[in-house]
Amino acid sequence: VHLVESGGGLVQPGGSLRLSCAASGFTFSDYEMTWARQTPGNGIRQISWINSEGNSENYLDSVKGRFTISRDNARNTLYLQMDNLKPEDTGVYYCVQYKLSARGQGTQVIVSS
Repeated sequence: VHLVESGGGLVQPGGSLRLSCAASGFTFSDYEMTWARQTPGNGIRQISWINSEGNSENYLDSVKGRFTISRDNARNTLYLQMDNLKPEDTGVYYCVQYKLSARGQGTQVIVSS
């Protein structure tokens, strides 16, 4: 099982980023997926979840209305569209599949002016 995140970077407050997670080594379309993030000085926290079909999702309250999770099962790819970014969104973002105990290496997001 291999998960590779990309798309992080430095962005000003109010800006947008789109994270991607390329999955391989398992049948991606069979599994729900999660985005989690680790903020400075804190542990890893789940911020968004999507079911295997891509038609049901959940969000942490602090990102609801600003972040959108999606997936392309034909491309084995998970996405996180992040809009209206805030400094408190700064952290390392991980793509996670909990049943398979799989997590990518993470991609760094820095929101700063």
